[in-house]
Amino acid sequence: MAATPYLELPLGSIKANGWLEDQLRRMADGLTGHLDEIYPEVVGPRNGWLGGDGDGWERGPYWIDGLLPLAYILDDERLKQKARPWIEWTLANQAESGYLGPSPFETEPEPERGIQKGPREDWWPKMVMLKVLQQYYQATGDERVITALTKYFQYQLKMLPEKPLDHLSLWANRRAGDNLMVVYWLYNITGDAFLLELGDLIQEQTFPWQKIYTNAENPFQFDDTWFYNKLKRYPFDSTEMAVLTISKIPGLHTVNVAQGLKQPLVYYQKSKDSQALPAVKKALGDLKQYHGQPTGMYGGDEPLHGNNPVQGIELCSIAEEMFSLETNLKITGDMEFADLLERITYNALPTQASDDYRTRQYFQAANQVELTDQLETSFEKTNHEGTDFVFGVLSGYPCCTTNMHQSWPKFVQNLFYATPDRGVAALLYAPSTVQMTVADGVTLKIVETTGFPFRERVDFALELTKEAEFPFHLRIPAWAKDPKITLNGQAVDFVATNQVAVLNRTWKNGDKVTLTLPMELKTSTWYKGMVSIERGPLVFSLKVESEERQKDRKDRFRAFWEVFPKSDWNYALEESFLRNLSENVALIEREWNGDYPWNLENAPIELRLNGVHLPEWRTVKSAPELSENIPQVISPAELERRKREITLVPYGCTTLRITEFPVVRVE
Repeated sequence: MAATPYLELPLGSIKANGWLEDQLRRMADGLTGHLDEIYPEVVGPRNGWLGGDGDGWERGPYWIDGLLPLAYILDDERLKQKARPWIEWTLANQAESGYLGPSPFETEPEPERGIQKGPREDWWPKMVMLKVLQQYYQATGDERVITALTKYFQYQLKMLPEKPLDHLSLWANRRAGDNLMVVYWLYNITGDAFLLELGDLIQEQTFPWQKIYTNAENPFQFDDTWFYNKLKRYPFDSTEMAVLTISKIPGLHTVNVAQGLKQPLVYYQKSKDSQALPAVKKALGDLKQYHGQPTGMYGGDEPLHGNNPVQGIELCSIAEEMFSLETNLKITGDMEFADLLERITYNALPTQASDDYRTRQYFQAANQVELTDQLETSFEKTNHEGTDFVFGVLSGYPCCTTNMHQSWPKFVQNLFYATPDRGVAALLYAPSTVQMTVADGVTLKIVETTGFPFRERVDFALELTKEAEFPFHLRIPAWAKDPKITLNGQAVDFVATNQVAVLNRTWKNGDKVTLTLPMELKTSTWYKGMVSIERGPLVFSLKVESEERQKDRKDRFRAFWEVFPKSDWNYALEESFLRNLSENVALIEREWNGDYPWNLENAPIELRLNGVHLPEWRTVKSAPELSENIPQVISPAELERRKREITLVPYGCTTLRITEFPVVRVE
């Protein structure tokens, strides 16, 4: 197996501080900590993963995949007690054969709307529970996990030839990188050779993501929006596989794409295939080119759907792409994954859940100015009955209600790593504390104090039980020009190799390291030449005042909240103005004590600038579609009549917003 440059620390070694801790506690007080009370019909006592006759597929494990790391990061006994029965039932009820999970029904049960009772023998939901068990072991060292996983993987090796990954549903062949990841994790603990054999078998039966990433562009189009459901299963049809590309619209399933981004690099650990990393980077480049939005995510309202800024981005896609990027970062040490991970986390993630973490959107978009049940921009127009963009518990589709919880806790879990030469690496920046061992067993505690991503400075205070020599890795983001590092107030000369500065010295208790990452205003160009403004990892959006209105249609989607604008949103930016942002934009760092930042009231930074009012730009069924009657050229006199001062705030602080602005030229 290929050596990995960064090693994950035991779960609970890294604690969140400041606003990030507040974010986690809002989760604990909201859906994450109370989902069994809010959504008992699925994650209550009847769940099959608790031995019940109810839901027995992915949603229960999804919830625990986020609840468990949250519980151990916060060291919250109430949350641990909620997660523990799921672990205990799974470990105590493993079949003699090695089978894990809800027992198959002897006779097909009566269907109940909103409950996925099966297929209980499907390999896919078990992959989610494998991740849960892995994390539980990382937190507790409970050896029962090693025994259970060994037995399960022996069962899987025996059964896959006759019951391949997709024998009951396509999801397992698309998402088997998660399965393979845990197989290799266990191999690195036990060294059991059969695990490598199993890994090759899983790879053979997995959707060929690496091939699809590198396929040549071609004009072939499928005649069905939902073609991904109808592709031949294993053994895959070579003709179908040869024409698939990331660029297709309608395209592959958005969440499968997010999870597939890790698969080639997980298998790389054994194959050492030098083409795996370039293939994944090409996929990320194609996602940006053909479907990208400024937050680092991509239009995928079920199938991939292009880069119009009104297209939806599914919350599950955000959570799963974050996890794929975290996985890839550890395996490769390539900081491009860290840059993108911060961009997604600090822009797309915060806005898709309410401040109290009790409602969420199924889809978000870069440009959204009315969130109603009349929006029809997505491919999914029928089954969700218009509820994809509103805020609710079960609006859109319920998968995100259970899968959203892994996002923030796993981000915290990846803020620091150990290095193979007994050092420490800080590759993602947020207020936090880590405790670990370095050098020859010396205990190290680092307190990271920072206003990042809103501020440029990151401070690290080191506490050591004794002096020790070890390397300290610091990531230098690609966007940071002329970064500075000081040690105890003195400038440090450094060279960043592959975006990493390594400080290798003898460290003593009380040492302080300061990293300064200059953030410059810049523009980026997107759909039909529309422009966004960025600074460091943050994307900025128009500040749109809003009001919420509750709506209850007395249907399966429960009550939800629609959101309407209370201020103008229809602005363009003037072309020549964009050539000199530093002179034309006032950057306001608001007074901020480090508390929860993700709303308009608390936004720690604002941009003030002149916009060009476009009353011609109106919504179409609640969506701010870019219409043809918007002027592209205006006179100087017209500019003066239309000019208004506007305020931009970080994307993650918004609910309604314009992020991609049309551009007008003055002649």
